[in-house]
Amino acid sequence: QVQLVESGGGLVQAGGSLRLSCAASGSISSINAMGWYRQAPGKQRELVATITSGGSTNYALSVKGRFTISRDNVKNTVYLQMNSLKPEDTAVYYCAARRILSINFGSWGQGTQVTVSS
Repeated sequence: QVQLVESGGGLVQAGGSLRLSCAASGSISSINAMGWYRQAPGKQRELVATITSGGSTNYALSVKGRFTISRDNVKNTVYLQMNSLKPEDTAVYYCAARRILSINFGSWGQGTQVTVSS
């Protein structure tokens, strides 16, 4: 099993920055990708960014150029640096992990709230 704990959410003004962290524990060696998803009130959960064990990244078009996903393999932590934040980025952000031989991200954190005021 994989356990994920997010931190770093909060309230920020539009144009500001936040950095989210996700610490992984448990069966770390079974993870081949990690990602960030978000869910705004009344909307479906959507992909924000992913990073593979090899370092390949993928971003939603809405955040490309503003958000950066990275990982520290020593600390077993994934980060999401969010710059130029907009009110529409307001959501609960979830960290997720995909295990080897899995298609979907099956392990999830509890979520952290990000609120961007205009």
